[in-house]
Amino acid sequence: MPGQLRDRYVQLGRHIPPSPGALPRFLDRLHQAYRHGGRTQAILAAACAHHRLLWVHPFADGNGRVARLMSYAMLHSALDTKGLWSVARGLARQEQVYKEQLQACDGPRRGDMDGRGNLSEAALASFTEFFLSTCIDQVDFMSRLMQPDRLHDRIMIWAEEEMRAGALPPKSDMVLKAILYQGALERGVVDSMLDMSERAARRITSALLKAGAITSESTRAPLHLALPAKYAERWMPGLFPER
Repeated sequence: MPGQLRDRYVQLGRHIPPSPGALPRFLDRLHQAYRHGGRTQAILAAACAHHRLLWVHPFADGNGRVARLMSYAMLHSALDTKGLWSVARGLARQEQVYKEQLQACDGPRRGDMDGRGNLSEAALASFTEFFLSTCIDQVDFMSRLMQPDRLHDRIMIWAEEEMRAGALPPKSDMVLKAILYQGALERGVVDSMLDMSERAARRITSALLKAGAITSESTRAPLHLALPAKYAERWMPGLFPER
């Protein structure tokens, strides 16, 4: 059953995970150890918690997928990745090294200078370096595909074409430009920024929202840039393989 903790003993190679009865205590400890800290600690925690969850092996099946999803969620929270890249892709491309690194982390400490717990701290540090290097590789990969330095120009060209075709109201490009530079735009300033009535400004934001170019959590929340798949070919050429 999805989400149900395993109710039997298991062995993974030479590693024997905790007993079924001890799983809640180990999961509570994992949560306590990795939920706090600043931004740097949160990034490091995504790597460390990745192995520790797999070491606990809380489920009968699907532990690898859960660990990768957890790491994705932790990095998404710490870095606000917007879902533009995923460490899971990088780990899948280095599956053998990934598994070897995880197995090394299962080993006991290598002497008095190797941490204070039962497991090797040096092995965990090595896995953390591998994990974070994989993250950087995926950021670089997506940067090459998306060419963010040219994203602004491509969106502005798209907006101009949509306005000429009558699909978007005039001055829609000004709203998009403000969001691109600021990251977010308060709804209440759109009318003054465009020097028009509130009703006319609302017509522009509604058209952009309907087109899927921008998004907002509610009718009063700030406006943010959306990255809909239907515009990927225009806004981020090369992101998807050609048919």
